[in-house]
Amino acid sequence: MTTLVGPSEDDPAQSLIDSGFALEIADAGLLHVPLTLADLAHVLDLSGHGVIPGDAAARLLRLLLEVHDLPAERFPYDSHVGDPYNCRERYFIERIGDDAGWLHAGRPRREAARVALRLLLRDQLVELIDAAATFADQVARVAGDHVETYMSDQTYLQQAQPSTFGHYLVSFAYTGLRDVERLFSCLDWVNQSPGGAGCVNGSRLITDRRTVADLLGFDDVIENTRDAMWQVDGLIDLLATVASLVSQESKLAEDLEIWDSREFGYVDLAGPYTRASVLMPQKRNPYSLAIVRGAGGVLIGRLAGFLAVIKTPSARSDNLIYAQGEVPRAVDLALRVTRLMGEVVATLRVDAGRMLEELERGFSQATDLAEFIMLECGLNYRTAYLLVGRTVRTASQRGLCGVDITGAMVDAAAEQLLGHGLGLAGRDLSEALDPRAIVRTRIAAGGAAPELTRQMSVSCRSQAASSQRRIEARAHAFRGAELKLLRLAKESAGE
Repeated sequence: MTTLVGPSEDDPAQSLIDSGFALEIADAGLLHVPLTLADLAHVLDLSGHGVIPGDAAARLLRLLLEVHDLPAERFPYDSHVGDPYNCRERYFIERIGDDAGWLHAGRPRREAARVALRLLLRDQLVELIDAAATFADQVARVAGDHVETYMSDQTYLQQAQPSTFGHYLVSFAYTGLRDVERLFSCLDWVNQSPGGAGCVNGSRLITDRRTVADLLGFDDVIENTRDAMWQVDGLIDLLATVASLVSQESKLAEDLEIWDSREFGYVDLAGPYTRASVLMPQKRNPYSLAIVRGAGGVLIGRLAGFLAVIKTPSARSDNLIYAQGEVPRAVDLALRVTRLMGEVVATLRVDAGRMLEELERGFSQATDLAEFIMLECGLNYRTAYLLVGRTVRTASQRGLCGVDITGAMVDAAAEQLLGHGLGLAGRDLSEALDPRAIVRTRIAAGGAAPELTRQMSVSCRSQAASSQRRIEARAHAFRGAELKLLRLAKESAGE
């Protein structure tokens, strides 16, 4: 049982340094600038209320401004000193003595880290939302170019029904745009200020928590101070959303990897997104797609790992110790992979002739033929289904394709199944057998008819552009708040 009630004078064990402090120091570079911004806002708030003497506040602000401009790799973060907060405290004391102690007033180290983490994630989300909207736009644009690139859409990697590459591809624009909206919701959660929360119940020194929130460009404060210090549910949402975003990209990547093979030959990745085999001269591997697929698995693992970490009693630091590194790195991975996947799609070469050739070689029109027979011959669908299944088997055994099926073949199957023909011999079945004609019948909302797919492409691109304008406006506001904070700090420091 830990019985100490104050700071221990014992040096930390090397194992604690290696496993604990080193873990947090590894994240120091991520939080370096946001921690400094949080410190600046805290000092301005306290000095504005007369808590910190003017001269001490000025010296502290000047030092913080200097640290703001100092690259993280040049700052003396050292796990033997402790976590990043300890390292900063030691450096500040070395530079300006006891005046550095005012940073402790009304604020524990974890509050500073929580504010900094939100500032970091806010900037990351600005980039990720823009990248995800760009991905959706690139997918929708390419889909619009292929509204009449006919192919057999697949289920379970088997030919299902006639469609187009454009209709297939634009579905991924919709998933991307939904994740964009989820990311906006994550941004709304991130952009709430925990500042002024104290440890759990607030601080007598902070009478208006809005001051720090306004200085840092937060939309509002987190209402309950205990919740402000310990909430992690929004981080779960964020990790789940980036996992969803990249998992959807991974599905597309896996399809493209299969279709990029010689066995399919539907698509061809642009050279810069492939890598040559070292051993086999004939091979260029779709390396970019492997990166995307692997990232999907990594992000699922990070979500599961973080869920395991936070399953503790309340008010435990382990929730956030790990979050400070894991969550930003997850967002960064999603950002890089989303940018990569957008470029892969934008530069993709599509073999429309090969897709059509395979479409016409198969039997993907079987459903439409069954529906045609149902309507023309007054059969229930189940009977028509069985009849077409028998016809397809016969055609396949004869080496024929779906477009080769004749009314006479259907009548012969009916004789076997029903004991009588249907009078289809000599009938023109092209309406039900021509894959391109079938696609043109899909005119209900969201269907694969070329004009509808073109409209969906335009709609998705419009939504993506709207999302990019929204996030640019948010980014502009965040940049403005940071510049204003730095300007106020310089004025208060006498610079």
